[in-house]
This record gives sequence, structure tokens and C-alpha cells, in this order.
Amino acid sequence: MADPAVFAGLDPVTLGDLLRVTSAPDYHRWHEQIRRTGGCADPVHLTGWTVTRDKTTGEALHRYTTENEPGGRLRIACGNRRASRCPSCAWTYAGDTYHLIRAGLAGDNRRDIPATVRDRPRVFATLTAPSFGPVHNRPDRGACRCGTQHAPDDPALGTALAPDTYDYAGAVLFNNHAGELWQRFTNRLRREIAARAGITQRQLADTARLSYAKVAEFQKRGAIHFHAVIRLDGPDGPATPPPSWASVDLLTDAIRAASRHPYASVSVPASGNHPARTFRWGTQLDVRPVKAFGDGSDITEQAVASYVAKYATKAAENTGTLDRRIGELAELDRHCVPDHARRLITVCRELDPLYPHRRLWAWAHMLGFRGHFSSKSRRYSTTLGALRQARADYRAAQEREALGLGEHESATVLVLADWQYAGHGHTPGESALAATIAAGIRTNRETAREALQDLSEQGGVHS
Repeated sequence: MADPAVFAGLDPVTLGDLLRVTSAPDYHRWHEQIRRTGGCADPVHLTGWTVTRDKTTGEALHRYTTENEPGGRLRIACGNRRASRCPSCAWTYAGDTYHLIRAGLAGDNRRDIPATVRDRPRVFATLTAPSFGPVHNRPDRGACRCGTQHAPDDPALGTALAPDTYDYAGAVLFNNHAGELWQRFTNRLRREIAARAGITQRQLADTARLSYAKVAEFQKRGAIHFHAVIRLDGPDGPATPPPSWASVDLLTDAIRAASRHPYASVSVPASGNHPARTFRWGTQLDVRPVKAFGDGSDITEQAVASYVAKYATKAAENTGTLDRRIGELAELDRHCVPDHARRLITVCRELDPLYPHRRLWAWAHMLGFRGHFSSKSRRYSTTLGALRQARADYRAAQEREALGLGEHESATVLVLADWQYAGHGHTPGESALAATIAAGIRTNRETAREALQDLSEQGGVHS
């Protein structure tokens, strides 16, 4: 049965549905399905069957059908990266992102990334958006311009001090072009590195490679900025050492110069009554060297990987906008979208016919941003796809052992299957139960991680 704490505070409809689910004869199988999804908040429902046969003899080694499952359905994880949509799947995505980022900082022998990447010039850089008008904030000293000492959770933070003069159009157009601005920045950065090394760009390609991984974050004002791990390698990536001239100071100086260079800008033509614009990065640029774990620095490999992973599961919803595409402006009233986010979304709608190729209305829920929320250069480290495949292979091997198929090589078996989509989601009672399952799984994993960290600090585990 469910934990009694689950019943507290539930409305009668949800409570009644929860009792229906837990009293059903197939509840334990339903619980097992949801546990295997990690407590997914919006599982995909499938109906169908699968048969595993021996290729040589034709013998059926295993049969499975959803006919005997709860509701005649198999539930699988939705895989959504957004924490606002599915905390469980987002937690898995954040874990994958953490390992991807950390592998490029500390190495991973399982994925042919040597530990020597720790000795490479590497920094954690944050590039911000320019100003579109004064907003309510919490300065390091004194009060906000409005005269108020805002609390950290004050909903006024990030909203315009003077909404009638705030450049909402500039804000959404900057978000919309931020991906192109990043590309121009990285192209210019290679030129700046080559100039400081006293070589040509062609020679740079033969002697060094720029590797990076970045994630986007929405500031409270609704403007996008990027956090990036940037590293200098040898010409073939992490497997080769960088040239002797490569240093953290050289990389830092090149980043600062590239971010300010006129080439690292994007021009937007005039349209309607909106003027032509040229977008550049904001003046707030932060570049810090990444240190090894345990050296007393706040910018360590683990800290950077954790920071990037946290923002990999978030989007624009922290500004008050919706976490899905918007069909009509009336939805803003139904969901009580705050005024600042509402104005940004409305401007996306107004600008959409003026810049049709930019698809501003389609991306209004992201306040115009349409780029990749997280991305990396080819040779930075492993890929999310490789991490997911490794997890899938591990689970497949577990399943084969559980079914008694471990003695059969995968090349000697044939799997026939027929699957059909049958819906998604939970009933109200199932949602409450799934949330407790997800919480229990996460608690167990965090407890195990803390135990491993304690052993590591005591010298019992070596990385």
C-alpha cells in the first residue's frame, strides 16, 4: 500500500481515485511499472507484444504481451527534460548532463577521454544579454532603483521599472538570435586565440582545437544568457595535448576580446515601425578558471558540472511564461501569466508577421529563443546519446538475465514486436502515487551518493 503521508491534503476526487488504484488486484504490477520509469509524471502508454526467438531453431525463447498488464498497457518514461513537466525524467537528464560536462573536465576512461584534460587550459564563462531597460533587482550594495530592498523571492525582481519604455521587442529579438550570436562568438574566439599565439587560423587548426559545452539560462528579466565550459586541446581533441603557448590567461584574454569584437554581433533589419538593430553581448562577462576538486576553489569540476546540469532542465518558466507552446493569447489569462512575461509573449505575436522566417510566435513560450538549450562541440566529451545507449544496454542485459536469456548471444536471437501508442499520463490518484515513488527513488539514490562521497573522503573509494 501507499505511504499514509500520501493521503494528507488530497482532495476527495484524487483521494477516491488513489484508493481505487491501491485496492486494485494489479496494483503491485502498476507500482512496478511506474518504479521502472523512475516515477515518471507523464508516462507514455503502449499496447502490443514481443517475441524473442532463436534464429537457428526458431524456438520461442520469450513471449510478452500487454494484455495482462494493468489497463492492458505498458507504461514507459516520457523522457521530457523539463523539470516543470516531469521532475523524474528531468532528474535523469540532469544526471546525464552532469556526466557529460564532468567527463570533459576530469576525463572518463570508459569513453576514451583521458584524465589529462584536467591539465588543459579551461574556463567557465558566462555571456549575458545587453540591457533593454532598467529592471527591479537586488544590487550587492544598497537598494533597488525603486528604493526597495527586494526579498530573494520577490516576484517583482526582473520586471521592468518603466514598462512603457522597456524595449520588449529588442529583448525577444535578442533571444531569437542568441544562437547565431554564440556561433559568431566562437568563430571570432578562434581568430583571437590564433592572433595571441602569433599564428594563422589554418595553423591553429593544425595545432590546437577549441572545445566547449554550454547551457542557456533565462534571467528573471526574460533575457537569455549562456554558461559555457571552454577548453583548449591539441588538434585531435582531448586525446592530444595543446601546444606550449596555450594557457588559461591566453584563453581568458581571447574570450574577453572575442565577446567585445564587432564581428561577434548579429544585425536584424528594420521591419514595419521597428528599427534595424545590432545585437552584441552584454557588458557583464564572467570568465573563471576551472580548478580540480579539493583545491579550495568554488569553481571546481564538480561544481561546474552540477551548475550546468541544474540549468539543463529549466527553460523560460521561471520568468512566469508557460512551459509549452501557446495556441492563443487567451491562454495567458487562463494561466495568470504575469505582466512582464505577458508583454514579451505579446510582442512575439506582434513581431511574427514582420519577421516570418524567425517563427517568433511558435517560440513565444520561450520568449523568442529558438536555439539549442544545451550543446557542445564535437570533441568536448561524450554525447547524451552515448550515455542513454549505455543505460539502455545495461538495462537490456539485466532484462536478459532476468528472463534466462543470458546464455544466448544477442546475434543469435531474433526479436519480433508490434507496439501501438495508447495515450499518456496518469489519473489524479496515480499522479499522487507516482510522485511518492519518484521521491523515494531519488532519496535512495542521494543517500547512496552521500555514502560514496563519505567513503571517498575517507580514502575508501578512488576515482
